Amino acid sequence: MVTVRADSAYYQHKVVAAARAAGARFSITARTNPQITKAITGIGDSAWTAIKYPKAVFDELAGGWISDAAVAEVAFTAFTSRPKAQQVAARLIVRRVKRLNPAAGAGQGQLFDTYRYHAVFTDSAETMLEAEAHHRDHAIVEQVIADLKNGPLAHLPSGVFTANAAWTVAATIAFNLTRAAATLAGPTHARATTATIRRRLIQVAARVVTTARRLHLHLPATWPWAAAFTTLFEATCGPPPAPST
Repeated sequence: MVTVRADSAYYQHKVVAAARAAGARFSITARTNPQITKAITGIGDSAWTAIKYPKAVFDELAGGWISDAAVAEVAFTAFTSRPKAQQVAARLIVRRVKRLNPAAGAGQGQLFDTYRYHAVFTDSAETMLEAEAHHRDHAIVEQVIADLKNGPLAHLPSGVFTANAAWTVAATIAFNLTRAAATLAGPTHARATTATIRRRLIQVAARVVTTARRLHLHLPATWPWAAAFTTLFEATCGPPPAPST
């Protein structure tokens, strides 16, 4: 079974109709409008199921990492302004997360002062939590792509196709090595953005000196990321472990 997963720009009748005509399921982020807001308002407090993200997601609007949420489901009929034959009855799966930045909710009404709501319109046959998790998986991928675009992919494109291809391969290798280094440095950096990793662990204000034919790296005495850098250095450049007996 093919599921068409799309963002709110594709929350349109013709997209849903095309998916159903092709025999596919759909899972589309719903735009916030009075109809969606009314459906969310009608969800009772006891209907929410708490979930824990397997991986935290950085929410730019909230201004931090989101690591827990709650999910609820309600029957929903979309596109009610169209003729009845073109209206679509399916499921509205809603995820809510606590706001880290209350000012971000300005203008959304009292209901949205404490939580941010993300609605998904879907006819998936999966359970509520499975359908929500599969839809959210794409958002996690988008975060990775956005992080990559903030790094080496910011220099694309050039006017030469082969140069773009070579740069993409090099950028991907560099990105993966950077993320691996952050993981080795410890849990704090494993969740950091690539720009933060470069600033803290790669673009280090250090001085290389030679003493007795050996290279020494002089680092700042009060550097706050010394422990993470040392952990990374020992994991990658330290002496090999002694053989076991």
